[in-house]
Amino acid sequence: MRAPKQLIPWQSWLVLVAVVPWCAFAALRHATATGWGISVGLALLVLAARAATPLAAVTGGILTAVLTLAWAPWYHSAIFTLVALFVLTWAATRFGRARKQQLGVAEDKHGRNAAQVAANLGVASLAAACSLTHPLPGAWYAVMAVAALAEATADTLSSELGEVLGGPPVLLTTFRRVEPGTDGAISLTGTVAGIGGAMLVVVVAGFTMRLDFGDARCALLGAIGGLFVDSLLGATIERRGWLNNDAVNFLSTLAAAGIAIWLR
Repeated sequence: MRAPKQLIPWQSWLVLVAVVPWCAFAALRHATATGWGISVGLALLVLAARAATPLAAVTGGILTAVLTLAWAPWYHSAIFTLVALFVLTWAATRFGRARKQQLGVAEDKHGRNAAQVAANLGVASLAAACSLTHPLPGAWYAVMAVAALAEATADTLSSELGEVLGGPPVLLTTFRRVEPGTDGAISLTGTVAGIGGAMLVVVVAGFTMRLDFGDARCALLGAIGGLFVDSLLGATIERRGWLNNDAVNFLSTLAAAGIAIWLR
């Protein structure tokens, strides 16, 4: 049974409401000129690259601020991890665009909207906000944030590159061939590309956020686990119309963070 179509867009709004107010509160409460300067600069860069709508750029700026402020000083924060995510996903989205347009799976020319930004960066940003407001000893929040960011990268690369290079994908639950862009579809090329992207993000985080090998390994394994959770949700719940893509992406990054902490 499919959920009523009019209810599905509200899931995107729920993701926004769950993420943005708390992150904005934490960022404002602990604001610094450096943190907000970096976030505004990155938001303007995203707009210049036409990678997001204006509202999405504002949302991204708020989330960037809290990710920058959470782990001081700023050059040991998640900012470079976030930049790695942005560069990899931006390049993957534009790779083979003509082919994606033929398949009908190309991203909107205006870039991502605010709900998509919150769905992909929300869990990492909430971890950063909790690090500011309810700190814990050790790298618990950092591992959660890195796992979530790495999973978001892996998800985008696996779908964007898999659609162009992977050939006919298969459905995760049945391994039957389906059309590119089908919810829950995977390909070997796309999966390898996604895992490779997650590894790069974790390596950047390891050096800049000073994660030890054990924490970096947990973050990577969490990201890989979250990538398969994303495909499983897409092949089951999303295909039935019970969840939209923003909800699936948010839950997948949440699964990545949870798996990473469980392994830790």
